[in-house]
Amino acid sequence: MSEKVFDRETLLDLTVNFIPLGILVFFIGAFALFPPWGVDPLVSGLQFAIVGVTALLLVILTYYAGKAVSKAENEMEADGE
Repeated sequence: MSEKVFDRETLLDLTVNFIPLGILVFFIGAFALFPPWGVDPLVSGLQFAIVGVTALLLVILTYYAGKAVSKAENEMEADGE
């Protein structure tokens, strides 16, 4: 029997990371569609690199945090039986 890594309770715990991730994705899209300072390859590349790497690290952190929360919840349920 396959077990889901993220159940409903775990996803609710991780919403604190989904909101900033949504904000980062919004700004990536906004700066790509409407560049406020024009398009300079160095400045734009650096800007997208900073925001993109931050978003990627947040995704990785959220995944491992979800696994840890799920594991801790499963251990608590196993101890309670």
